[in-house]
Amino acid sequence: MCVIEPSPVVETRRLVLRSPGAQDIPRLATFANDPAIARMTLRMPHPYGIEDAEDFVLKVAVQDPARARTFLIEHEDHGPVGVIGLFEDADPAPEVGYWIARPFWGRGFATEALQGATAWASKAWKRRALMAGHFSDNPASGRVLEKAGFLYTGEVRKGFSRARGAEAETRRMVWLA
Repeated sequence: MCVIEPSPVVETRRLVLRSPGAQDIPRLATFANDPAIARMTLRMPHPYGIEDAEDFVLKVAVQDPARARTFLIEHEDHGPVGVIGLFEDADPAPEVGYWIARPFWGRGFATEALQGATAWASKAWKRRALMAGHFSDNPASGRVLEKAGFLYTGEVRKGFSRARGAEAETRRMVWLA
């Protein structure tokens, strides 16, 4: 029987993945309000304000830990730098999604967080596969996924991006434990 941790913490070399809390709301609202971040996600609205960050933290607090887990990505020196989440949806394997605040792009934080999350998913969450996708116009996210061990499936889906207000092509990828 798998015992599900109520609030797991995942540590990597430079990062801690933990549950977001009320103390993180102002920083989440500031970073997530960047249109360059929101437009590369399916679910994030733009503009993104304090109320959106409050709703996000509340939704994370009531997630079913057997079906979804969302982590704040915290850097040892810089504090919160992004979010990564794993959740079950229509695919046969859970999906992973993430974002890193613009001041921290290009430092390897997304790859490191993704590697920590996949290790946690296989060991603690007992998942043998994860799905992910990135918009066709966001090849940097594809490189992050590749560095973390994801492989392209050849499938391209259209998904509605709230921030764009339009559909975007999503290149699908899979990770196998």
